[in-house]
Amino acid sequence: MRTTDTLAEFADLLDDAPGRTPSDGRAGQIALIAFSATVLVVLAGGGGYVWWASTAALPAPTVTSQAPTARAGATAAIALPTTGSALLSIEGGEAYLGPDASGAFAAAGGDDPRPIASIAKLITALVVLDAHPLSSAGDPGPTLSFTEADTDLYDDFYVRGATIAKMPTGTRLSLHDALAVVLLPSASNYAVAIARWGFGSEGAYVEAARAWLSANGLGDTRIVDATGIDARNTSTPADLVALGRIAAANPAIAAIASMHSVNVDGAGLVTSTNGLLGTLGVSGLKTGNLGDGSFNLLFTSSLDVGIGSPLTITGVRLGGATHDSTDADVVTMLQSIADGFHTLSVGTRGSEVGEIATPWGSGASLVLSKDADLLTWSDTGVSVDLDVTTPSTYADGERVGTVTWTAGPQTTSADVQISGAIEEPSLWWRLTHPGELG
Repeated sequence: MRTTDTLAEFADLLDDAPGRTPSDGRAGQIALIAFSATVLVVLAGGGGYVWWASTAALPAPTVTSQAPTARAGATAAIALPTTGSALLSIEGGEAYLGPDASGAFAAAGGDDPRPIASIAKLITALVVLDAHPLSSAGDPGPTLSFTEADTDLYDDFYVRGATIAKMPTGTRLSLHDALAVVLLPSASNYAVAIARWGFGSEGAYVEAARAWLSANGLGDTRIVDATGIDARNTSTPADLVALGRIAAANPAIAAIASMHSVNVDGAGLVTSTNGLLGTLGVSGLKTGNLGDGSFNLLFTSSLDVGIGSPLTITGVRLGGATHDSTDADVVTMLQSIADGFHTLSVGTRGSEVGEIATPWGSGASLVLSKDADLLTWSDTGVSVDLDVTTPSTYADGERVGTVTWTAGPQTTSADVQISGAIEEPSLWWRLTHPGELG
């Protein structure tokens, strides 16, 4: 670069310098002469200041960032009944609900023994199958031949106002089908008939049932007959939930309890008294009432709440006012569990999490590259981690980090990128800030 060219460039710079006006006149010319003399000295001694200033390394921009905030969801409120009693146990969601969810996740009304009515027939079925097991859900098992004494049970329970099903003399059907008539329409005559078949008499069955209850740790359950129509057949919510787990683990019982109806030789079409089958994942197990305004439901549900695998819920409602209100209570409880899971919006595409600033006044933003959602339970807290690295090019769209959100077992993330172009400084800034150049 020639000295005259350099001086001309300086003259132009001075003319364009901030605050410079044509009225500066002679003062400007004097300043130019003085400045030119200085530059001549620099150029002569240092090899060219302008060249150095125009090519020297710039100071690194300053990067600042702050992790975004994420609010927890609303606190879950399990809608438990205010009368009678209820107990819910949940398996499969411990990572969200806590390790105690498989015990008493939610309960109301205490754990005192109450009449269980026809839930006792579920015990009858389990005790009979313990002595005469079926190999699979579809195994018909042995054939039962009902005698005249068995068919007389129809009239006996009819006059007592109990639920019954047709049983013509000489009826022959599989143990599987006989159990279906016991469990679906809750036929008391069939319950006593299979108890007699399995153990010789109903009294012998009661003894076997008590031994079975003791062996299975159901010490707060009392059985006095095969049907449950005697109010002395009692149990606690905790025992009944444990009973429900045992029943759900029996392939034959679980399959029968999940059926809406089935045609059975002799009995005809039998229909389940559990009107919730298929609602909110309900798959069983047994209703029961004594006709005195005390309605019960021991139930299982495979409740899909969006966490990958459904929750396995075992629950009981004792002492409902009516059959319909008992069903409504169970639906409300299950729905409140599902409603306790939230999909939270934790990050929005384009939202700012930092900025880049240069000494010469140019800058850009650090923003999230996409929206981010996170599934949480109740008011589980959300932790946020921001990891930002030094940009390599400071270019618009360059990925410079990640934001990670975690709540319970769920984690989601979004990239952090530069938004906006960082402009080079002017030659004037370079020339007037030699101390900031590399």
